[in-house]
Amino acid sequence: MTADRATIEANLRQHVETLAGLIGPRTLARPKTIAATIGYLENQWREIGHEVERETYVALGEQATNLIVEKRGTSRSDEIVLLGAHYDTVSTTPGADDNASAVAVLLEVSRLLRDHDGRRTARYVAFACEEPPFFNFGEMGSQHHASQCRQRGERIAGMLCLEMVGYFSDELGSQQVPPTIPARLHRFFPRRGNFLAAVGNPPSWKLAWAFRRGFKRATRLPLFSICLPETVHEIRLSDNSSFWDQGYPALMLTDTSFLRNPNYHLETDTPDTLDYARMTEVTLGVAGAMRRLLK
Repeated sequence: MTADRATIEANLRQHVETLAGLIGPRTLARPKTIAATIGYLENQWREIGHEVERETYVALGEQATNLIVEKRGTSRSDEIVLLGAHYDTVSTTPGADDNASAVAVLLEVSRLLRDHDGRRTARYVAFACEEPPFFNFGEMGSQHHASQCRQRGERIAGMLCLEMVGYFSDELGSQQVPPTIPARLHRFFPRRGNFLAAVGNPPSWKLAWAFRRGFKRATRLPLFSICLPETVHEIRLSDNSSFWDQGYPALMLTDTSFLRNPNYHLETDTPDTLDYARMTEVTLGVAGAMRRLLK
């Protein structure tokens, strides 16, 4: 393992153990855990050297907070590449994979690209309220942010949604196929949960192609990239759908959640169940893809 990989892996482990081990379930119903999460993320970003903006709104009568970091582009700064992950959980889980793994990768990619001068603007967002009871009720942090982007007329060149990126298995049969995929097509899908998936809708195919090229140059971790119609409802189960609804191209980057991880939304979704070496490769791959998209 190189020194860079060792540092990334140690940082990822620290982030996940803090969020899912020390803080635990992160929901507006437990305001102290939300405050602790926001404080941790802000402190981490400031230590990296980023300025952090709070974007607040009302979700089911409570104040919710998105956290935003930007690094402006050099010549095409009006075009934005957004990397985001939700930091909340359901009340039944400490949320190591869902979604501390993704928040950890978000922090590490923003660290790796701190001094990268892309022509486009890089925006990193930690979203509130992705999980029920807020999901698909117009109360999600990503729904608020995406609608604000549209109202401001912002040009989101691509949104990358990190959603559960830490659980892997080499065992045959460890990877399930979305139930809405016709059985005759199942043979085209992987059966081992040893890859990262990059899933888009048809209008996001150019983003998917560019992401794949950047990712594959940076890591040998297997990547399964596919664009599916939104009638395959499993592809709409995270923050990427908020940006599709506003007409922006977006991808969900995921270990495929409940199609692979048996700890989904359970108290067993703990830091010790994650594969930090492969999460390190996810981080390197996403950073490589961001570099390509920011050109």
